[in-house]
Amino acid sequence: MPGSRTGGRPPVQRTVLRRPAVRPRRDNPVLRLYLRGRRAWDRPLTAYYLILGGSLLITVLGLVMVYSASQITALQKSLPGSFFFRKQLLAAAIGAGLLFAASRMPVKLHRALAYPILAGAVFTMALVQVPGIGMAVNGNQNWISLGGSFQLQPSEFGKLALVLWGADLLARKQDKKLLAQWKHMLVPLVPVAFILLGLIMLGGDMGTAIILTAVLFGLLWLAGAPTRLFVGVLAVAAAIGAILIKTSPNRMARLQCIGATDPGPGDACWQAVHGIYALASGGIFGSGLGASVEKWGQLPEAHTDFIFAVTGEELGLAGTLSVLALFAALGYAGIRVAGRTEDPFVRYAAGGVTTWITAQAVINIGAVLGLLPIAGVPLPLFSYGGSALLPTMFAIGLLIAFARDEPAARAALAMRHPRFGRKRGAGGSGPVRRLRRWNTMRRRASAARPSGER
Repeated sequence: MPGSRTGGRPPVQRTVLRRPAVRPRRDNPVLRLYLRGRRAWDRPLTAYYLILGGSLLITVLGLVMVYSASQITALQKSLPGSFFFRKQLLAAAIGAGLLFAASRMPVKLHRALAYPILAGAVFTMALVQVPGIGMAVNGNQNWISLGGSFQLQPSEFGKLALVLWGADLLARKQDKKLLAQWKHMLVPLVPVAFILLGLIMLGGDMGTAIILTAVLFGLLWLAGAPTRLFVGVLAVAAAIGAILIKTSPNRMARLQCIGATDPGPGDACWQAVHGIYALASGGIFGSGLGASVEKWGQLPEAHTDFIFAVTGEELGLAGTLSVLALFAALGYAGIRVAGRTEDPFVRYAAGGVTTWITAQAVINIGAVLGLLPIAGVPLPLFSYGGSALLPTMFAIGLLIAFARDEPAARAALAMRHPRFGRKRGAGGSGPVRRLRRWNTMRRRASAARPSGER
C-alpha cells in the first residue's frame, strides 16, 4: 500500500531470542573426571579387565625384579646370572598356558576337577614325608625333587585344591538347603582342611598353614556361618597356632622380631632388620633398577620372600605403592565377581581365591614391613618360585572365567566389534550391521552440527 511504512515489502519476522540454557555444574573438570571414572568403574567388564591386566602387570614386574634381585645369589652359587630368571620365565610361560586354559573352561569342568586336584594334592603332600622322595629346604620338609634343579612344593597346590573342592561342596549343600545346619557346614569341610593342615605342619611350614586356614575361614564366612560357630572355630585355630609357636624356638624368635630395628644378640633379627634397611634406603623413586645394595649378601632370600624389600630399594615408594595398588585392584575385582554372581560355586570359588591371594600378599608384605612375623611365604605372582606361581595363575584363570561368565559381561563381550580377520562392515548378523550403521550415522550427524548447537 502507498501509505505503508514498509513500502510494500512484507513485514519482517522478528526472531525470538532465547536465553542460553544454564549448563549444569558438570562443567567442573574435577567433577567431570570423577563422573567419567565412575561410569568406567561401573561397566560390566571392569572386573574382567582388572583381573587380567592387574595379574599380568604383577607377573611381568615380578619377572623384572626376580632378574634384578637374583643375579648376585646366582653368581655366589657359581651359576649364570640369569639362572633364576630363566626358571621363573619358564614357570610363567607354563602358568600363562594354565591361566588361558582355566579362563576358557566352563564352570562344570572346574567343579569336575575339584576332586582329582584334591586327591593329587593329598597324595603328593603325603609323599613329601617318605624318605628318599621328600626333601628339606630351609628347615621345612615340604618339597619333592623332580631332578636337576627343579623342585615341587605340593602344599601350594593344596590351596587350590581346598578352594575348588570346598566351593563345590558348599554349593551342593546350598542347593539342598543343608547349610542352615552347623553339622553340614563343618563336615566334611573342616576335617579335610585339618588333614591338609596336618600334612603341611608335618613338614614345619606354618606360613602355608596360615594361608590355608585363611581360605577355610573365607569359605565359612561366605557360607554364612553363624558368629558363634565362626568364633568357635577361630578360637580353636588360634589355640593350636599358639601351641605350635610356643613349642618352637624358631617361631618364637620370629615373633620377637616384629618391629625390630637392631639385629639383636646372635643376629636373630638379621633378615627383618635388613628388609627395613632396604625399604628405608629407597626413598621416593628408589636407587634405580639393579642398584640394590642389600641384595649383595646382606638380605637373605632377596628374590623370594623379601623381593618386596628389593623393590622398595630399587623402585622406591612409588614402586611399592604401585605393587600395593595392583594387589588392591585384584582383590576388589575378586570381591566384585563373588558379589555379583548368582551361582553359589562361583561365589565360593571367587571368594576363596581372593582370600588366598590377598591373605598371602598381606602376610608377605607385613613381614617385610616389620608388622608381622616372617612366615616364609612368597608374594603371589611376584616372588621367585614356580610351585607357587603355577597354581596361582590357574586360580587367576578361574577369576577371569567367572568374570567373563557374568550376564552383563557376556552381553558386553558379544557386542564387541571384531578387530581382526574381517573387513569393517562385513560379517555379523543383521541387527549387528544395523547397529553399526546407526552408530556411523550418529557420528556423521555429530560431525555436521555447528559447534555451538546442542
